[in-house]
Amino acid sequence: MARLKVGIVFGGSSEEHAVSVKSAQEVARNLDTEKYQPFFVGITKDGAWRLCDGPGQDWENGDCRPVVLSPDRSVHGLLVLEQGRYQSVRLDVVLPVLHGTLGEDGATQGLLELSGIPYVGCDVLSSALCMDKSLAYVVARSAGIATPDFWTVTGDETIDPGRLTYPVFVKPARSGSSFGVSKVCRPEDLATAVESARRYDTKVLIEAAVVGSEVGCAILGNDPDLIVGEVDRIALSHGFFRIHQEEQPENGSENSTPVVPADIPTEKRSLVQETAKAVYRALGCRGLSRVDMFLKEDGEVVLNEVNTLPGMTSYSRYPRMMAAAGLPLSEVIDRTLSLALTGKLR
Repeated sequence: MARLKVGIVFGGSSEEHAVSVKSAQEVARNLDTEKYQPFFVGITKDGAWRLCDGPGQDWENGDCRPVVLSPDRSVHGLLVLEQGRYQSVRLDVVLPVLHGTLGEDGATQGLLELSGIPYVGCDVLSSALCMDKSLAYVVARSAGIATPDFWTVTGDETIDPGRLTYPVFVKPARSGSSFGVSKVCRPEDLATAVESARRYDTKVLIEAAVVGSEVGCAILGNDPDLIVGEVDRIALSHGFFRIHQEEQPENGSENSTPVVPADIPTEKRSLVQETAKAVYRALGCRGLSRVDMFLKEDGEVVLNEVNTLPGMTSYSRYPRMMAAAGLPLSEVIDRTLSLALTGKLR
């Protein structure tokens, strides 16, 4: 039986380029190559697309060829530049291993929709909605899901520091990981935090701090058939949780440890999972996502954010939560590809 041709797209020009490469390395290690024939498409930090042998640490300096993913549905795949001429490679499915701007915000998904190639993960609308945290909050609230109190600052707009109750968190509204995020405890520090966030996005989100434990839930599937991973809890020694900000994240964080399964009562674990599924459905997610939340002492669950293409590195939360629920990464990859091709879980 012929292997299915899978385009694995990684890298990208966002601030999460390095994390994406590490995620792709883990995907490559766990892909069933007897069933799938991978075509690794790396995007450089400058936005150039290259067909390469794999997502190695020094992939850009290896045997790479210029390539584009064609929006022409008759191509249904890649156009590879070979000796001055373009050769086509028809793909059966695409697995985007991209994080952040232009990878997780609907841009890549739009190109894939034009191409007609089935792809893993959320569609254009859901990707864009989840990427914009303020819009995600609006939709979640309309579905009866609790969110932090928040304000947005756009363009050259300013906000009166005196109208806020501190502490607050200031973050880019449409960016990944913890880039540009600040905790502000004094009114006089607000303007600096806003300018820091503006380095990553013209739209800035200011949200009231939520007192509670940071918890997350990995979800796999299309509504109504959803698989939930084990809930995790971020144990902090000091400061606030900054995902993917460490120099050597493989060796652990300086202030946080993910506890999987979360050391919380069974009924609260179930509530977190049910809330995560409600968020997933309200925001129109499909394929996979990681829903991050706060669990308050009174038992209320509050949405933090949704990651539609969560990290797949050796230290990432999504594969750890799924593994704790009995699904190793190899099976997660296989099931997401099956979902993209058939719309159904196996």
